[in-house]
Amino acid sequence: MISKATIDTVFETARVEEVIGDFVQLKRAGTNFKGLSPFSEERSPSFMVSPVKQIWKDFSSGKGGNSVAFLMEHEHFTYPEAIRYLAKKYNIEIEETEQTDEEKAITDVRESMYLVSEFAKNYFHNILLNSDEGKAIGYSYFKERGFTNETIKKFGLGYSPETWDAFTKEALGKGYKLEFLESTGLTIPKDDRPFDRFKGRVMFPIQSMSGRILGFGGRILTNDKKAAKYLNSPESDIYHKSKVLYGIFQAKQSIAKLNNCFLVEGYTDVIQFNQSGIENVVASSGTALTPDQIRLINRLTKNITVLFDGDAAGLRASIRGIDLILEEGMNVKVCAFPDGEDPDSFAKKTSYDDLVAYLENNAKDFIQFKASLLMDEAKNDPVKKADLIRDMVLSISKIPDRIQREIYIQECSRIMDISEQVLLSTLAQLVQKEVTEVGKKQKQEQKAFEVVKNEAPIQNAKIDVLYRLERKIIEILLLYGNKTEEFEDVLFKTNEEGEIEHVTEKKQYKVYQRIYLSLQEDEVELANPLFRDIFNDLVNYFHQNEDFGIEQYLMHLTPDFAQEVTDILMEDERLNLHNWEGQNIFPKSKSETISQYVSETILTLRWFLVDKIIEELKNSVSSELNSDNTESLSLAMDYYKLINSFSKKLGRVMSRYH
Repeated sequence: MISKATIDTVFETARVEEVIGDFVQLKRAGTNFKGLSPFSEERSPSFMVSPVKQIWKDFSSGKGGNSVAFLMEHEHFTYPEAIRYLAKKYNIEIEETEQTDEEKAITDVRESMYLVSEFAKNYFHNILLNSDEGKAIGYSYFKERGFTNETIKKFGLGYSPETWDAFTKEALGKGYKLEFLESTGLTIPKDDRPFDRFKGRVMFPIQSMSGRILGFGGRILTNDKKAAKYLNSPESDIYHKSKVLYGIFQAKQSIAKLNNCFLVEGYTDVIQFNQSGIENVVASSGTALTPDQIRLINRLTKNITVLFDGDAAGLRASIRGIDLILEEGMNVKVCAFPDGEDPDSFAKKTSYDDLVAYLENNAKDFIQFKASLLMDEAKNDPVKKADLIRDMVLSISKIPDRIQREIYIQECSRIMDISEQVLLSTLAQLVQKEVTEVGKKQKQEQKAFEVVKNEAPIQNAKIDVLYRLERKIIEILLLYGNKTEEFEDVLFKTNEEGEIEHVTEKKQYKVYQRIYLSLQEDEVELANPLFRDIFNDLVNYFHQNEDFGIEQYLMHLTPDFAQEVTDILMEDERLNLHNWEGQNIFPKSKSETISQYVSETILTLRWFLVDKIIEELKNSVSSELNSDNTESLSLAMDYYKLINSFSKKLGRVMSRYH
């Protein structure tokens, strides 16, 4: 087990904006950062990170928490995995305490698969560098490709021996279970003699965005016509080919920094570009591009430049992925290499400056690219030209943004020498067709909904005022509970004439003390069970700890408490998502008038509770028409006077709650 001292050091050192910044492109929004949700499909940012509070909140999915919670949600880490990841990121030495047999037994299947995969990567890499066979075959191949030792290490390249079960024997000898060797696809079961899947291949580890080993790609070096040139790990609990991009771990920071991602097809394309100095490059690993892969890039940038081989047939086959990229609301450019060249071969013989210049000068807008690629085929054939134009407009129809669509229509009109009106008309037909199809689907869903609605009519729910007030009290405690503020106390004193009068006196309190005493004075307990438990926990925490830090406090909470606390803390950050300040609208900060804010909240809660008592008195009077209601009416009048006093203090007219 990881020691508590290590965990504390990790929490003290890790910065939530740095941790999340490795996975999501964040932009400054006041004192916070915002970005697109990594947990849902969206085009407007609803993901907020607070460096001050060291927490994050995803308003689209409702998820939130600290840096550890993010890694557990995004990377599906266990708690110990997240701590280890952060310790590695910040170069913190991990102190271990001995695990019990029971703790070892509950390690989940996914973790075991990750451990086996990590062992395999290290094994293949070691064989490549330190065995005679590995050096003679695998290492020689990589050196022929022009890869340096630094590059080989950076990408964890390796070699799997030609022997049928060399890896499997080694793994079993080290204590790894056969069931996990088989579930990761590293070993193929066969009667009593399981054998290595990647026998006699150079190995390319496939990593997640966080660097975990998900699977492998293996290339055979012999001319065996019966064997596939490239072989990938099979689908498993940790490896889903359609959701993975080769090189994303090495490229993520460069992609976010340069706000562009180069997309290629093969492993060696990625590695050669990276070695040439262009690190913001990933590969779909020979598979057709998928929406999940595009969304992976979308977390880091809105801009993709697709790099194609010079082969014309390959180009036509590959441009089908462009529509998918456009459909995700991303900007796409296309760059083709000279005939007979691919990204690997071209980067290998081209200097960094010339490579950058070539990419800048030859990256075309997808409209220009489609036109230049297919125009030769159309030539003077009106039918083929019409098909080409229709194909281009179809691509434009995939773009969600209407302004962008219109700009592309203008560009298409210019290139293809056809009127904008005709193109706009065709576009309108395509968009209308899609809208109609979506509308039909929505109507079907609406009908199903109406059936349910007719069976059980739904009434408009009233706003739960008490819930909001109690939630606001928790928020105040979390944000300002340990701050010392000056509050007004109303004291009862006897003057010289012997009359009792109210005297206002200013005294300093900790905010949490003021709230606690106010609720005790009114004999009020929070009605919501979760809020009541959090309130009591917070007050105890303030009593026992001189310093209060959100991150330290979150550490000792149960998951349901931690989730609710994060939700409350990040609620006000919604303001930053709308860029009010950019529109010269400046929401007032509560921290400017904390004591007033606290007093107003407590008064409003009192007003609500008194109003509730009045409502109960009214009901008792109406239900007992023949009884003497003098006492109840007198009490009600006294409470009305109390509400009027609240009104004067708050400086606003009090409306009815009930």
